[in-house]
Amino acid sequence: MKSIPWKWLVAALVVLLLAAGAMRIVGARKDQQAALAAAAAQKAQAVVELAAGDIVKAEARELAQGLPISGSLKAVNSALVKARVAGELQDLAVREGDAVKAGQVIARVDATETRARLRQAEEQADSARAQIEIAQRQWNNNKALMDQGFISKTALDTSWNNFTSAQANHKAALASVEMVRKSMDDTVLRAPIAGIVSQRLAQPGERVAVEARVVEIVDLSRIEMEATLSAADSAAVTVGQAAQLQVEGSGKPVAARVVRINPSAQAGSRSVMAYLAIQDPTGLRQGLFAQGTLATGRTSTLAVPLASVRTDKPTPYVQVVEGNQVRHKQVEPGVRGESGKETWVAVGGLQPGAVVIKGHVGPLREGTAVKFTAAPLAAPKAPSP
Repeated sequence: MKSIPWKWLVAALVVLLLAAGAMRIVGARKDQQAALAAAAAQKAQAVVELAAGDIVKAEARELAQGLPISGSLKAVNSALVKARVAGELQDLAVREGDAVKAGQVIARVDATETRARLRQAEEQADSARAQIEIAQRQWNNNKALMDQGFISKTALDTSWNNFTSAQANHKAALASVEMVRKSMDDTVLRAPIAGIVSQRLAQPGERVAVEARVVEIVDLSRIEMEATLSAADSAAVTVGQAAQLQVEGSGKPVAARVVRINPSAQAGSRSVMAYLAIQDPTGLRQGLFAQGTLATGRTSTLAVPLASVRTDKPTPYVQVVEGNQVRHKQVEPGVRGESGKETWVAVGGLQPGAVVIKGHVGPLREGTAVKFTAAPLAAPKAPSP
């Protein structure tokens, strides 16, 4: 028998080794694919636990429709105390934050010049009164002379005109006295209303002119909010509507009510001013910024919390629980409103009673299994295919 060449033996051995290596590689790949499939199956079978606070039932709710508003607070009654006569300002003792009463003396203006003018006017009035007496005696004498035929009627008429002119001059002098006395009273500056001093605009010893501002007083017992509305929004606002406001620096909501609406739009912006009376102004200050919602109506509709409506897809949707699985339901959002302390939105395309996953849970993949840590809301059964 002829022997096999050693070259063929080496070649056969190499082929056997390559075949064995290939088989090991194919086996390793199959094992890896099996492990990935097992991991995917395990992931697909992962169950999400939901608590009672993670879900809400879609149901008909009465929503309070509101209009966002903002503006500044302003005292209903405020006053600027101004100087009515020129002179040196004296006795100004009140400062910002001081409470004053109506009629309280705030300051005085130096009355030296005014007193001198008053004396001058009084002297002129006395002189005019003396001229009346002289003119009257002259007229009486001329009348007696005319009765005796010594003077003409023209001379008597002249003396009568002098008498009436003296009377008119006396009345004018008395009016001047009253005017100067009024100026004398105006040297004393009094608070026209009760309130708190918000600004002191002059200093003692300063010479002030007529109409110079000295002190501003505000009455914080009545405060309003001045809200600027667009022309479209103003059509839905009426006197008497209630609002909930949040004032800067205040941690509690403030109730307000519309008391007046400006009948004219602002020039340029075409906005309309609405005035809301603050129900309890305790602790509030003029000039603070406030914002909130003005209730414009109520409507009853099928709604879900606004945070539950997701927009990470081309169309809005909500995550619902059906057959203990997560399903994505497309919805058509409608009007928004307040219910309780949360903002809800009307939705179309959702069945009443659907168990909706709240927004804080985050996005879940459709088909994810769900179980509840507590008794769930009555969820509708999955629709039959």
